[in-house]
Amino acid sequence: AAGAVHGTLQTGALATTFTSSQGLLLMIPNMFKIAGEQTSTVFHIAARSVATHALSIFGDHSDVMATRSTGWAMLFANSVQEVMDFALIAQASTLRSRVPFLHVFDGFRTSHEVMKIERLSEDTIRAMIDEPLVRAHRGRALTPDRPVMRGSAQNPDVFFQSRERANSLYLETPAIVEEEMKRFASLTGRHYHLFDYVGAPDAERVIVMMGSGCETAEETVAALRAEGEKVGLLKVCLYRPFSVERLVAALPRSVKAIAVLDRTKDPGSAGEPLYQDVITAIAEEAANCTLDFALRPRVVGGRYGLGSKEFTPAMVKAVFDELAEQKPKNHFSVGIVDDVTFKSLPVDPTFNTEPEDQVRATFWGLGADGTVSANKNSIKIIGEETPNYAQGYFVYDSKKSGAMTVSHLRFGAQPIKSTYLIQRANFIAVHQFNFLERYPVLETAVAGATLLLNSPYEAGEVWEHLPRTVQQTILDKHIKVYLINANAVAKEAQLGNRINTIMQTCFFAISGVLPREEAITKIKESIRKTYGKRGEPVVRQNFAAVDAALEHLHAIPMPAKITSAIEPTHAVANDVPEFVRQVTAEIMAGRGDQLPVSAFPLDGTYPVGTSQWEKRNIALEVPVWEPDLCIECGKCV
Repeated sequence: AAGAVHGTLQTGALATTFTSSQGLLLMIPNMFKIAGEQTSTVFHIAARSVATHALSIFGDHSDVMATRSTGWAMLFANSVQEVMDFALIAQASTLRSRVPFLHVFDGFRTSHEVMKIERLSEDTIRAMIDEPLVRAHRGRALTPDRPVMRGSAQNPDVFFQSRERANSLYLETPAIVEEEMKRFASLTGRHYHLFDYVGAPDAERVIVMMGSGCETAEETVAALRAEGEKVGLLKVCLYRPFSVERLVAALPRSVKAIAVLDRTKDPGSAGEPLYQDVITAIAEEAANCTLDFALRPRVVGGRYGLGSKEFTPAMVKAVFDELAEQKPKNHFSVGIVDDVTFKSLPVDPTFNTEPEDQVRATFWGLGADGTVSANKNSIKIIGEETPNYAQGYFVYDSKKSGAMTVSHLRFGAQPIKSTYLIQRANFIAVHQFNFLERYPVLETAVAGATLLLNSPYEAGEVWEHLPRTVQQTILDKHIKVYLINANAVAKEAQLGNRINTIMQTCFFAISGVLPREEAITKIKESIRKTYGKRGEPVVRQNFAAVDAALEHLHAIPMPAKITSAIEPTHAVANDVPEFVRQVTAEIMAGRGDQLPVSAFPLDGTYPVGTSQWEKRNIALEVPVWEPDLCIECGKCV
């Protein structure tokens, strides 16, 4: 793709591509050429992990950090809104500066998040793109009508000088990006800077970082400031070219300790990339006698969020707490337990910043049962039909179809900064009844939460089929329970195992996010939009399922005591190899986050045959083999 873009750019066309991880690394040779020829373009990068000891398709900054020396500018977006905005700012900046841009946003946490945003109009886009600059780009095209030589070979006598010739372009680029951000603000009212500071004007402890984690950190800073803490956050938007003067100018003069957080690992180095840039910037300013802080701040670095590891307000607070120490730990990690080099920070899991006036709903479903699609529709309905802000994020099992998915939906009157999974849910829907025995579905439930169950049992008997721990949690937290046999409703409506519209209807009926009749109308409009191309019979089947859902939805009065003898199932049997019991079983049970560093092989070499111990047993129906009828189609397996 990079080769095709390179060639297209040389014809004078505007071109772009979208990539991440190994795909970006394969583009590096072309990126050196594109930057060396000072060609305007923007590559949009959903930043993801690079395969090392193991493959990971999830998000961190490993891939983009491997391209730092290519000569490309890097503009980091922190949220879905910023992805749209920075895409335009990057395109305007590359045309003006002749420096190619990487427009970077976090893979999965941002790229897969559904968020209510303000859409850019075509008028705004046209106002940001200067036609003379587009014509100038076209004028530099390789064409036989104006022959030039580009891409020559050079000897030691001239290569060095030629390489330095473009320095002025990189020195001018930060000011150009700043000007384009100001122009963007005049058109949209949304203000950005190369380095955006939020927090106390007299902050003594400051975190410096970039990417989606900034949203979580900003939410945490607001909560800590409300408690009187002097803390702040510096968000790095333009990472390359790195403007030393603007970084230092953006920091509060009162700062005493700075933690620089990198979402990547640079083994064997003196520190991760952003940390090295920040500490170099402060050292250079001090050497030039232009550092006008009351005291020269102590700077430490840390790693977080590799491979989409969760980054929560409690982890942000742990960093601030460490900065308050007389000698804060340097080169730390946060979010894991490092019992090998002992570099991890302790985290208080009870610290939480989720607002009380927000609907926070989790939906536990199976891949391909329609749960995720229905929840995306719910976000669109609420986002478009109410003044509320809406956010959706979806956690997929690596097995995808037929495996567990958990949808995390937030709705509220205030902008949503929570780029982490829901920790305190006030609505929980369990679309597969046997999940109650296998997973801690009620672990995040707050007192007075609502539980919606898809149950094969009738209202009068379902209590006896709940595991003992689930009954205990329901009684302790005074959880309100609603029940529907969605599979039976779907079967009656000839929808197979697609229970999505049924459970979606129940959510709106119970939650009160929208008036019931209005919600039903919007759901049916969404059904027609989604399934209309499949024909009117399919649409009517889904309409019938929506209407039947309300008839089959029941509130369950809770007994006053625990009566169940059912215990949660263990992930594996007792007579399994030690590695399976200590590692594999914990991962299967959803407790992989709690495993310490020492639990894993140092080179990624694992014992074989561990999959034999995984028996998910999540099928609602088990096929019976009839040898006389079998045509060996393989569909039963």
